[in-house]
Amino acid sequence: MLRHAIAPARHFSQVPNDIIRHPRLSSDAVRLLTWQLSLPAKAKESLSRTAERARIGKCAFGRAKRELKAEGYLHEWREQGVRGLWATVQLVSNMPLSAEEAAAVRASGVQEVVSVSAAVPADEFPTVGEPVGRVVGRHPEKPVRENTSLPPATVSVSEEQHLASARQVVESLGDLDSRLRMPRGMFPQLAALVAEWLASGHTAADVREQVRRALPGRERRIHRPGGLVRYVLREVPPPPPVPAPAPTSPRLPRVAQMRECESGRHTQPLLFQPVEDEVLCRGCRTARAGESSSSGAGGNVTVRGAAAARAALREAMAL
Repeated sequence: MLRHAIAPARHFSQVPNDIIRHPRLSSDAVRLLTWQLSLPAKAKESLSRTAERARIGKCAFGRAKRELKAEGYLHEWREQGVRGLWATVQLVSNMPLSAEEAAAVRASGVQEVVSVSAAVPADEFPTVGEPVGRVVGRHPEKPVRENTSLPPATVSVSEEQHLASARQVVESLGDLDSRLRMPRGMFPQLAALVAEWLASGHTAADVREQVRRALPGRERRIHRPGGLVRYVLREVPPPPPVPAPAPTSPRLPRVAQMRECESGRHTQPLLFQPVEDEVLCRGCRTARAGESSSSGAGGNVTVRGAAAARAALREAMAL
């Protein structure tokens, strides 16, 4: 592998190799972190604005934020200002920090990435965006006598169902392979990834099959099963196309299955539903059967009378 690099004289940032080569940070997370670290000291650009400028989608942005928080490169605090405006204070660092270390860095007065929202917080938590003016409106009809705290984030019924199903899928991965015994502390993070698969149209069987195909041979040991599952499920492929239903032959109307009676006795054409291959309607078949029986009975009487007359003639000639 040949490399050719010229050290820049200006407009460059010093980024630790631990960030660039981090095994648990995706490319979007590394891009967000390096972008923020390259901004001037007085910049107030939020992570969401950085994601927009870097053309990182909503799902990828949420996944990158979770990765940065999990590794200690991003810390956030939710607070309410004097006029009731909610604000989200974001702190990014070029090295992992614990919650206590991040709080100490914030108290020391270092540069922070701050984003302020309107008086009414958005659905997502934490609320991010540029400062805006206060909402104009009339006074509330009833005075508020209790403390106004941050309302809980609303979760739709479908999202709750996906999260519950995703939790079951994560817990069942241990049955798929005994090497996938993961700490329960990683279950919420993995369940969020599985929920994205279920929300995009995949089934639980698709998730298990994706994990099963990524497992190494039986003779190899998996040192970090949770990291392996997180790596496998980090990207959600498009769901398989739904097969088109098989074409069915159109059903003929009832009139098309009827036949015209060929007896010639009807004033107008009469249609009837044939059972097999008959050409007469039911009434004509009944009438024809009656005529055949009556004509057969009269013929038998004539034959018997002729036989009796011949027998009487023979007796007279014998006398």
